[in-house]
Order: sequence, then C-alpha cells, then structure tokens
Amino acid sequence: MDTAGQHACPLSDQEFDQFRDLLRRYCAHELDQWESLQTETPYGPVYVLFTRALLPGTAPEGDRVF
Repeated sequence: MDTAGQHACPLSDQEFDQFRDLLRRYCAHELDQWESLQTETPYGPVYVLFTRALLPGTAPEGDRVF
C-alpha cells in the first residue's frame, strides 16, 4: 500500500478522533510501565514518551488532557 499521499497533510478531524481513541485503548490495555518511541518527520526526529508516572519535577497541570 502506498502511504506517501496520506502523510502529505494534517490529520482530518475524523482521523484525529480515531487516533485519540486508539491511543486511549493502547494506554489502557497495552502500556505496562512506559514506552519510548522515535519517528522521523520532514522537520526532523520526534521523540514520544508514554509513562504511567509523572517525570520528576513536572506537574500534572502541564499536561493536555484528551
């Protein structure tokens, strides 16, 4: 499957809703203690950290609830 065209634009509202729902499911059923990911983008690498604990020195108020 050619996915090059799919990455040429931002997510639609429907795609974002699906992403959010799948991410919630992943966090509820798959995430153990943490997951650290990296992906390449046209602007350089992006690093993503999922964790069940706040990082030291951070407050939950700084996180965006979805």
